[in-house]
Amino acid sequence: MKGVGFHVALVLLALASKLASASDPSPLQDFCVAVNDAKDGVFVNGKLCKDPKLAVAEDFFLPGLNIPGNTSNPVGSMVTPANVEKIPGLNTLGISLVRIDYAPYGGLNPPHTHPRATEILVVVEGTLYVGFVTSNPENRLFTKVLYPGDVFVFPVGLIHFQFNIGHTNAVAFAGLSSQNPGVITIANAVFGSDPAINPDVLAKAFRLDKNIVKHLQSRFWWDNN
Repeated sequence: MKGVGFHVALVLLALASKLASASDPSPLQDFCVAVNDAKDGVFVNGKLCKDPKLAVAEDFFLPGLNIPGNTSNPVGSMVTPANVEKIPGLNTLGISLVRIDYAPYGGLNPPHTHPRATEILVVVEGTLYVGFVTSNPENRLFTKVLYPGDVFVFPVGLIHFQFNIGHTNAVAFAGLSSQNPGVITIANAVFGSDPAINPDVLAKAFRLDKNIVKHLQSRFWWDNN
């Protein structure tokens, strides 16, 4: 029986090791510029890529992050991404960048998560109140007021936000540890899903009157569509 137990332990250890190392493989060449047309590409590490001999400087270039984003929207902020959709040369490199503009007092990058990336943010203009919340059951809130030159980190997958508490425009840049980090804005996802989540579910989850839930859904569904 001891022998059987030993072999079972080895199998479980091997499986755990396999799962622990389950991540995107490292590139096997200098770069892998993404393309949409299969006839123009070759597969590298399971990705469709342009022939490296056909790559050009523009594949690694994006102009315009000096241009302020339009914050005339309900939340008073605008995120301008520099990810693999904008820079095909980022494919397989595991990194991206965003510029975030915030309207004077009240500009908000609302609570959201990046399912595939940790974020490191630096403020270049204005004053931001930022924070993130840890996972259940603690749901501990970490917050900080940031000034130009200050840096803050939001761990992968955790709900976080930024809020402009200054009376002027604010600007921040953030690096993310994925070429395509994804974003789930909590309120939009919960109240603006398509099709809508059953109001009874949300009324119980948020301890709200069902009519309030329906009102919120109508507001967010309209914004999302």
